[in-house]
Amino acid sequence: MRYRSHMFSIEHEFDATVVTLVDEGQSYLQEDITINAFEDCITIEQLDPRTDQVMTVTFSMSQLRDLGAALDLPEGVYALREVDA
Repeated sequence: MRYRSHMFSIEHEFDATVVTLVDEGQSYLQEDITINAFEDCITIEQLDPRTDQVMTVTFSMSQLRDLGAALDLPEGVYALREVDA
């Protein structure tokens, strides 16, 4: 696997792990994205340059699990089932 140079940071705060993704390159660049991982939810923040306000999206832990599963699946409608070990 080859990696291109991409910049990000990881910081451990009192109540969250904070990951910041920096958009680098020659094409049109987006504002940095900050991901805050709390015990019970994940927030994603990005500055909207049109309004100069930070926009926030909050995922529950189950929504984050579903998003992770969806990234590896083809188009369709799915229901995840938990299996007892």
